[in-house]
Amino acid sequence: MSKANKTQETSEDVFQFIEFVENEQKRIDSLKIIELMSDLTGAKPKMWGPSIIGFGNYHYKYASGREGDFFRIGFSPRKQNISLYIMSGFSHYEELLKKLGKHKTGKSCLYINRLDDISEAVLVEIMSRSLDYMRLKYPD
Repeated sequence: MSKANKTQETSEDVFQFIEFVENEQKRIDSLKIIELMSDLTGAKPKMWGPSIIGFGNYHYKYASGREGDFFRIGFSPRKQNISLYIMSGFSHYEELLKKLGKHKTGKSCLYINRLDDISEAVLVEIMSRSLDYMRLKYPD
């Protein structure tokens, strides 16, 4: 019996969610990130769980039998930082990350404080390559 992913797509309104982000700069940056991710994916933003905005989706199935649906790329304007979900991870982006600006990374998360701290062009390149990776690994 496979366990469902705890982060599911919801019908909540993305822009209403953004309105309630306390930090004004995070609201402005969130609207810009929505624009960038919409342009790259051709998908409309959707809420995933209570605080993640995702674009596109794919179906995965692991050897263990676990399967589910998830977004191809997304972000969350968290209190401490903006978390960008780059599903391909970062092992192939070392040179780009050196040019990105002030950031931290987790397994599939890129953490930034604000868009002004980074190169938008480099961010777009990382997101674009991640989406290419996802299209190869999980075709539509």
